Amino acid sequence: MGRGCPVQSFSEARALLRDDELHQASFRADLMARFSDERFAPIIFQHGERHRRQRAATARFFTPKTVDTSYRAIIERESDALIGDMQRRGHAKLDEMSMRLAVSVAAEVVGVTDSNRTRMARRLERFFQAGNVALGKSILDLPRFARAQIHMLNFYVRDVFPAVLARRRAPREDVISHLIAEGYSDRAILTECVTYAAAGMVTTREFITMAGWHLLERDELRTRFLATDETGRIAILEEILRLEPVVGELSRRNPNTGQIFKIDIRQANADVAAVGACPHAVDPDRALAARVGSAGLAFGDGSHRCPGASIAILETAIFLDRLLRIADLTLEAPPEINWNALITGYELRDCRLRIAPRSF
Repeated sequence: MGRGCPVQSFSEARALLRDDELHQASFRADLMARFSDERFAPIIFQHGERHRRQRAATARFFTPKTVDTSYRAIIERESDALIGDMQRRGHAKLDEMSMRLAVSVAAEVVGVTDSNRTRMARRLERFFQAGNVALGKSILDLPRFARAQIHMLNFYVRDVFPAVLARRRAPREDVISHLIAEGYSDRAILTECVTYAAAGMVTTREFITMAGWHLLERDELRTRFLATDETGRIAILEEILRLEPVVGELSRRNPNTGQIFKIDIRQANADVAAVGACPHAVDPDRALAARVGSAGLAFGDGSHRCPGASIAILETAIFLDRLLRIADLTLEAPPEINWNALITGYELRDCRLRIAPRSF
């Protein structure tokens, strides 16, 4: 049995997310529990002591020092390459650029670095498209399910397997090397890589596109974003993310009663009691107490809070800072808004940018 209405109060939502007696029930956790070995389930679906041990063991990949020393240069290099390509062509799609950036950065964290990243981004795009369609259809929609499995196999053969082979020969400081040391099978490593792809690549792509859309359509916000320092830019982005969380709903299950608690992140982040007046407006001057956090519950909370939050925000800040400084950059067409059933959130596609030609 479960609740009829999702929890919308910020304080109640946060309490549920911080309750370690409750188990993960988001992102098709029921299927994962049914078809996977609990010992090697992706970290997002673990609970209890095993989850605490795995979080502690992988925390080194996400520390502020690691983010700054290991990933900043990658973010800057990839951002410059993407923007340079756009400047040569005179146009681009923001959602495609952000996907390529998110894949490049997350690939370094996970260790999927032994294949062409542009092609890997396309393979993951096809896999998640097929999987998202299947989620919204009948379980008997076998053709779409089969296509999703084919795309997953393609991702394994071309991207994950070469990375695993390389790290069995020479371990590195990344997630795949850690999983190998923990005794994970290739199948379990693939499942973890797909989970990181969804959590670290797909969601970051959506937020970069959403934040860019806000900044491109609001001149005063864009001006302020470009005039401030990196700390100020991150604060603006966190306020946008509070209002536009990529994952719209999270769920937790009481293992003793089977009760499911659904948590409406979007509404909790707009709780006047927590965030103050005009909660549905982007307000860079909004003063949120430390107990709330600048992005509210957009990254979750408690033991399952997104470990890559600082990476996602940093790459968004660096990329958009460079992008929005292009002279004569215009939003040719806003993105189409679709729905992603897996993350219960938005998908933004075909966000077209153009560099207007100068007249002399």
